[in-house]
Amino acid sequence: MTATRTVRNADSLATTTLRSDALDIIEAGYEAINTKSAIARKVRLDGDILVANDIRVSVHGRRIFFVGVGKCAAAAAEALEGILGERITGGIALDVAMPPLCKTERIECILGTHPAPSEINESGTKRIMEMLSVLEEGDLAIILVSGGGSTLLCSPTGALTCTSEKTLLGELFRRGATIQEINTLRKHISHARGGGLAKAAYPAEVLGLVISDVPGHDLSFIASGPTVRDETTVADAAAMVKAHGLSGISESDLIETPNDEKYFARVHNTLLISNRDALEAMKRMASERGYSAEIVTDELTGEARDAAREVLARLRSASAKSAHLYGGETTVAVGSYDGIGGRCQEFALALVDDVAEGEVVVPFASDGRDNSAAAGAIADTVSASHAVKLGISAGVYLQKHRSYDFFRATGDALETGYTGSNVSDLIVALKAQ
Repeated sequence: MTATRTVRNADSLATTTLRSDALDIIEAGYEAINTKSAIARKVRLDGDILVANDIRVSVHGRRIFFVGVGKCAAAAAEALEGILGERITGGIALDVAMPPLCKTERIECILGTHPAPSEINESGTKRIMEMLSVLEEGDLAIILVSGGGSTLLCSPTGALTCTSEKTLLGELFRRGATIQEINTLRKHISHARGGGLAKAAYPAEVLGLVISDVPGHDLSFIASGPTVRDETTVADAAAMVKAHGLSGISESDLIETPNDEKYFARVHNTLLISNRDALEAMKRMASERGYSAEIVTDELTGEARDAAREVLARLRSASAKSAHLYGGETTVAVGSYDGIGGRCQEFALALVDDVAEGEVVVPFASDGRDNSAAAGAIADTVSASHAVKLGISAGVYLQKHRSYDFFRATGDALETGYTGSNVSDLIVALKAQ
């Protein structure tokens, strides 16, 4: 383990052997998806050939421009500039991190807003589109796409604005829409999504480096697929609008995404980092700690509290010294309540009253922010005892979706700060001897 842990309050949380093991497994997951170190492992310069996974592109005598969007953009910009150095002509990283986190000389960092789109994001997107639009056939555009990119790539269509998009997204989140449904709409209300960046870069060659935060790792839905030829249509988006009863948008606000094959003929997309990287590292660490470790799925979905109970039931039926590992993205239909806390803390809160001695379940956000200042939380008999001492009810807080308030009070939340990584949520479920 590294001297500096990602979970800042690990020492205070590690009050039992089971908790300590879970925190070590979590740390291994965070280390595996560290954006800068992962890019250093998976991207290299072989003479005049830039290699990313199995893709090889020449950089000899070419102008090279970098575009990064999403929660990993700033860290990726620093990593790519470290690999290519003066070969980079220029670039823009549009991230949700503060600019000081981007220590680059040739790539400019722009701070956008998240989770809500804004005029700031629209301005940053416009600058990216303008930079790409002047590229020529001999140029190379390296486009790093990561989670959060959909929100950042706000380029409104029709009568819509980034503010009205914020309202639409709020309605979808409250109704528990899936990320695929949400991003289907997003593709058709922005000129930059759904292949829009690939079109803007045409006729240059494009190397698309994708960091997945979407269950199933469908590149066309990660950050709404700005470098991928889209297969959804305006009709699909309109049907989704109707199905969820969205107001404030009409079919005239929707646009078809670029479909001409010429825009994608010289685009090479590769999945660079995903939750599998974290899960494999977590499995190795769990095995080192003496557990029979299994990656159950990297595509966990569904309502958070329902998925949580399924995870606990599976753990309870497992043999002693078992570790079950999950990745994915659940949903929380908040309805009329609007408490603080995200999918991971809601997941943990749903288990506090049911978890038994010798069991621990820890869901956590890979980006370090579970719709709050916490990354996730621990559900075990220790957190249940903390609630009893405080005289607070997990059920009451769960009903009002106040998971952050609950775990902040009990002291069982994970504190990481912004990680600069983003590969969906991750879950560790351990059973003792």
